[in-house]
Amino acid sequence: MLVIENGLVLAGSNLNPQKLNLVIEEGIIQEITSKKISSENRIDATGCIISPSFINGHTHIGDAVAMDVGDGKSIDEIVKPPNGLKHKILDETASQDLIQSMKNAMWEMLDTGTTTFVDYREGGLEGIKLLDEASKGIPINKIVLGRDSLIFDPEANVNEIRAKIKNLLKYCDGIAPSGFGEITDETAQIITQECEKQGKIASIHVAEHEKVQIDSINQTGKSEVERAVESGFKLLVHLTYPQKKDYKVISDTGASVVCCPRSNGTLCVGIPPIVDILGNKINAMLGTDNLMFNSPNMFREMEYALKITRGYSKEYFSPLEILKMATTNAAEALNIKSGIIQEGCFADIMVVKQLSKNPWLSIINRTESKNIICLIRKGKIVYMR
Repeated sequence: MLVIENGLVLAGSNLNPQKLNLVIEEGIIQEITSKKISSENRIDATGCIISPSFINGHTHIGDAVAMDVGDGKSIDEIVKPPNGLKHKILDETASQDLIQSMKNAMWEMLDTGTTTFVDYREGGLEGIKLLDEASKGIPINKIVLGRDSLIFDPEANVNEIRAKIKNLLKYCDGIAPSGFGEITDETAQIITQECEKQGKIASIHVAEHEKVQIDSINQTGKSEVERAVESGFKLLVHLTYPQKKDYKVISDTGASVVCCPRSNGTLCVGIPPIVDILGNKINAMLGTDNLMFNSPNMFREMEYALKITRGYSKEYFSPLEILKMATTNAAEALNIKSGIIQEGCFADIMVVKQLSKNPWLSIINRTESKNIICLIRKGKIVYMR
């Protein structure tokens, strides 16, 4: 039994700050109490915040092999499959180099408080296996969403696509095509159908920039969001350029959105309207996106998201909402028992120095890796400083 005591706990789905003690056994938060608990195995968190560790909702971790390459090129030149710059680099890079770059990225995530990440894995089955190899011995939870080049072929046989997706799902947690500019609506429906049958995640990039929305409307009469939701996707990435009607479409279906503001800013495509997304009762989370042009550091993502949202909306926006996007909202979207300090959930926790009186801003504005006193994944200490 591990007891963490005397700290300010950000408890429950609303990250309510309370002076409480945690009792952890067999990787689970067994008790949250104000009472003193006797245990030889304890962490004194005096002067610290006890927070859920982060969930990074959207990464392309293989891109770590090409950090800062392509800066200044258009989004299509850099990342559009199958011929974007990143895809050429991934195809040409030796497996061992890819594995090492992914290892480094996972340790960086742990160093900055992330214990779960959702990777949108290129390279088909081989790409999934490379990430499995890279993650061996690293105490991090990965949720892997695969894809295969066959789904980008508009002439591909429907039965072949279905068979390929079924096979991929044996090895990963879901399927995540890039967007509707690269796949047909029929392929999209096959993906969601097969994921639903197996209880796995179907995710897709939507409305990342203005052009893809205009193209979709001109070609089909529907926005990318409408097509995604009608196809059955429940996890939508970006939503940088939604139509007004898109908000209701998403809200009505209960789909969640992953916002990636640093990525959108880097690629000059806009800023996700986080105030409007949350204001329309849409569950939203944060992701750092391509490691090609972003570090997987959720502290950086949260601070950027908070300040750019206030600047974009020209109104006050609570830091609590941003911290929830990196923790409890993500837990809800992914239906996992991490990202929240609650009895019965996994003890995925970080203990950080409290650097200001506002605990949410202390984490978002002030905390660096050096201020993380202890990181815990499933009740096991990853490191202590």
